[in-house]
Amino acid sequence: MASAGKKILITGNMGYVGSVVVNHLRTQYPSALLIGYDTGFFAGCLVDPLVFPEKLLNKQIYGDVRSFPEAVLEQVDAVVHLAALSNDPIGEEFETLTNEINCDMSLDIAQKAKNSGVKNFVFASSCSVYGTADNNAKDEDSPLDPLTAYARSKVATEAGLEGLADDNFTITCLRFATACGFSPRLRLDLVLNDFVACALSKGKIQILSDGTPLRPLMDVKDMARAIDWAIHRKADVGGSYLIVNTGSNKWNYQIRELAETVQSVLHGVQISVNDKAAPDKRSYKVDFSLYEGIAPNHQPVQDITTSIHELANGLRRMNFQNGSDFRNSYLVRLSVLRGLKESGQLTEELYWNKA
Repeated sequence: MASAGKKILITGNMGYVGSVVVNHLRTQYPSALLIGYDTGFFAGCLVDPLVFPEKLLNKQIYGDVRSFPEAVLEQVDAVVHLAALSNDPIGEEFETLTNEINCDMSLDIAQKAKNSGVKNFVFASSCSVYGTADNNAKDEDSPLDPLTAYARSKVATEAGLEGLADDNFTITCLRFATACGFSPRLRLDLVLNDFVACALSKGKIQILSDGTPLRPLMDVKDMARAIDWAIHRKADVGGSYLIVNTGSNKWNYQIRELAETVQSVLHGVQISVNDKAAPDKRSYKVDFSLYEGIAPNHQPVQDITTSIHELANGLRRMNFQNGSDFRNSYLVRLSVLRGLKESGQLTEELYWNKA
């Protein structure tokens, strides 16, 4: 669908997913007006300083979602809301802020978007809302069991958004599978990305659990394709308010299976499993049939072998060294936030220190 002249705002555009989304939208819609809004926590986390994703934008705005100016939304047709504190370890360390930034401010921006006449609001939710697995794949009507601050923030935001949708304001909550794959602002605090990094840096994948938890995965390029679909979704496809599991039924894996797949692609890698580990309750298989039915032209096209190869090749281009202590590097988001705090650049409340 053509987006010539469309004005699209992407919050959190300077993150792992956002950097890929910007590239995808610019490639698909050369004449669209793309605006980025980001506080810049991870602006410097580029894997290649010569590849700057924001050059593809018409405008980059630096700002905190906790002081989001409604004027930014003037004549905006669609909002892609990615801005969030983005994983379970960050949520554990910054629980109150996770709820404030991920939920309260998401609802604030959505309300301002509706007030400003925005037509489509796309919210990046997560399959982590399902929490604990049973024998059945979770569909959109399955009970929710959010086990972490991050997951709870997604559940609360979805609930708050429902009351804002109407015939003039279409809301799509994309319950994404766990992200993976290469990005200009790579994260290695994601399970498949971590396994590939371990394989290259140590020649060994250490599974901290017993390897049995289930995870659905989705390459970040396919996440961008899904966001593209949601930007243009009409209310007659799924209603004015839609929650949809976003991923592929082919990409439900046990953690041990993921490690073995990496091992099969990157030869000579050892795997160790902690058979004595306490059960990891964060385990869920997800049914993506609804997404397959309503978005047939935006289905995932990446396969896991390709994602592993792209990660490995990208890390090699970065001169990723044997023995690299990547878990304490700029490639792990919690490490970045801790470093910015320890250097005095961020306050305890994660505001930029202007002093």
